[in-house]
Amino acid sequence: MLNVPTQSFPAPSSQQRVAPSGQSGRNKVALKPGHSLMDWIRFSKSGKDLTGLRGRLIEVTQAELQKHNTRDDCWTCIRGMVYNVTPYMDYHPGGEEELMKAAGIDGTDLFDQVHRWVNYESMLKECLVGRMATAIKAVIPPPPPTGLAPPISAAPPSVKDSRPRYDWFQTDATVHLVVYAKRKIPSTGCTIADLEAGVLRLEVLLGKMSYMIHLRLADEVEGNLAVHTAFSVGKIQLSIRKQAKGKWTSLGQPLEFHNTFVLKKDRALYYRDCALVSKTKVNHNTHVFRLQLPRGTVMHVPVGKHVYLKALIQDTEVVRPYTPVDQSLAASSSSSSQESDLYLMIKVYPDGVFTPHLDSLHIGDHIAVSGPEGNFSLRPLRDVTCLYLLAAGTGFTPMARLIQLALQDIDTIRQTKLLFFNRQEEDILWRCELDELAADNDRFQVEYILSEPCESWTGRKGRVDECMLREVLNRPEGSKCYVCVCGPTAFTELTIGLLKQQGFREEELHAFQG
Repeated sequence: MLNVPTQSFPAPSSQQRVAPSGQSGRNKVALKPGHSLMDWIRFSKSGKDLTGLRGRLIEVTQAELQKHNTRDDCWTCIRGMVYNVTPYMDYHPGGEEELMKAAGIDGTDLFDQVHRWVNYESMLKECLVGRMATAIKAVIPPPPPTGLAPPISAAPPSVKDSRPRYDWFQTDATVHLVVYAKRKIPSTGCTIADLEAGVLRLEVLLGKMSYMIHLRLADEVEGNLAVHTAFSVGKIQLSIRKQAKGKWTSLGQPLEFHNTFVLKKDRALYYRDCALVSKTKVNHNTHVFRLQLPRGTVMHVPVGKHVYLKALIQDTEVVRPYTPVDQSLAASSSSSSQESDLYLMIKVYPDGVFTPHLDSLHIGDHIAVSGPEGNFSLRPLRDVTCLYLLAAGTGFTPMARLIQLALQDIDTIRQTKLLFFNRQEEDILWRCELDELAADNDRFQVEYILSEPCESWTGRKGRVDECMLREVLNRPEGSKCYVCVCGPTAFTELTIGLLKQQGFREEELHAFQG
């Protein structure tokens, strides 16, 4: 167990204490010239060895941590990760005194009392020594009943083993499960947690792979949970409150597929019932359906991924894929990854099977929703300078969050251009938002192409063809382009074929498949 000290933090005399009423907030220690936050960022990126370990990451025992408790040799542990904060002493706005309160111990609770909002993973990533070797490891109970996959030991793997692993620790009131992914985690999120009737199912998506924890917890817990992700160090911590205070002797009983690491495509779909909380009209035949996840579910849908909706219609189970959007194009990509509700922009087809059923739902009705699916990866966008998005109709939905990501989070993309194909002007989705975004951001352009325009339409007309693509898709010298396509199957297949004819390589193209 990690023993968290009960001492007061900040110290009673600390300048980080909240000031008495009538004073202007807490004071900060005056830093030496050249020791601002920007100075620290520059220093931490200078390439100097800030840990003293020459780039090695180690597993730190409690005894080893306690040795590093002086001003000139100060280590501390935050949420299971150990940092050498000695180089940061002179840069800390709260002064040396506050950092020394966590010297040589687990300072998680001390940190959270003052700095919970601070992105310490980013600020201290060059100071990372390694992970804490907690005394309690995941306990593997006796084999599960016949028919369940045998549990796999959560003991530390070999150096070359890239499998994620998990650990757990507890306080009298809470239990915490920690997953070590052993790789960086995309900032757009990749965690799906479901807690229902004492059963915990946690799935972590890592590229094409899926890691799962599946347990019947040892004792009763509250119905909700919290998930915190340290993206840069590849750690996910799930926290649950116990219904009754006390110590557990084990985390729980392993269930089917517990502690397994398999290809995502080999993992069966898992559904949870979501409630319809609102339906907002977008145009004459399309709405945004807002679905609320169950109390015990945390689900982050990465950019470019879709979910499946499932319903029993006339005694037949019908499933359809839909790509979540955000509330609006103005929403930030970082806040959307923390959004607890799903927003699905769906066109209702009067003669369809699924969408009329969806449209008939009343506020408060439920529908089954799967976890994130799809093969889209952000990796190819790393060095891209020109991003082209070709969408037809509701094929716009995966492009919406991709536009936000390109403009807000990927500085190397100098130009993002959306070519939006529709039949008529009234069919264009979020036109006002797209026009406003293009007017406000010179890195974004949008062009509408109508196949059945009215006489007053002055924009581009027609359907996708070789001549049109030559005119609108250019390759500036020295640029690196990437093209995403989404729409009806015929549109997607035709467009991908035309793009290849124009010289775009397979690795420069992505087709979203519905």
